[in-house]
Amino acid sequence: MKNKYKTLHEYGKDEIIINKSKFIGYAKPINSEQEAIEFINEIRAKHRDATHNVYAYVFGENNNIQRYSDDGEPSGTAGIPVLEVIKKEDLRNVVVVVTRYFGGIKLGAGGLVRAYTKGAKIGIEAGVIVEKVLFKRIMARIDYTLYGRVENDLLRGGYIIDNVTYDTAVNLIILCEVDNITELTNLLIDITNGRVQIEELDEEYYSVKDGKIIK
Repeated sequence: MKNKYKTLHEYGKDEIIINKSKFIGYAKPINSEQEAIEFINEIRAKHRDATHNVYAYVFGENNNIQRYSDDGEPSGTAGIPVLEVIKKEDLRNVVVVVTRYFGGIKLGAGGLVRAYTKGAKIGIEAGVIVEKVLFKRIMARIDYTLYGRVENDLLRGGYIIDNVTYDTAVNLIILCEVDNITELTNLLIDITNGRVQIEELDEEYYSVKDGKIIK
């Protein structure tokens, strides 16, 4: 995957009544197409008595895989609108299911498009749209006398100090966006006059919203 992409933070669910029909929007981040299929089957089993369980999902770095189903609604009025909501938000690796319980009033083609669009939106909003950003853990080993200044400059620069351990020196584990590693390395060398040992550790995607990591 890219170093940054938009997706959902977690599973989301919400519901809305439109002209007596109940629409329940479900949304979930996925790690494979198989996960999407399993989620769709799970919702179908949960709502066996529903009139329709419409779905859409996208998967892959450039949304190479895109699937949808109208599940018996008139062609183009359900699955495609749900898929369009996902694409308009530029989300990756997401599945959305909108369950409908018919309330006795027909909505017409335009009404169905609006209803399924709304159902998808409320499910996605409940799942919280985030940016997945690839971070690398960087270990900086410094002398005790440098700790205060290094900590201040890192925090001022917006870096996250994930952990600190102490032995004959101070070992800081810093979370750094993969795209900013060179910048961080230069900063550490600059503020310590080169008196720093830098080691790149593992990397991991984190959910970022409004500039902050959320867990």
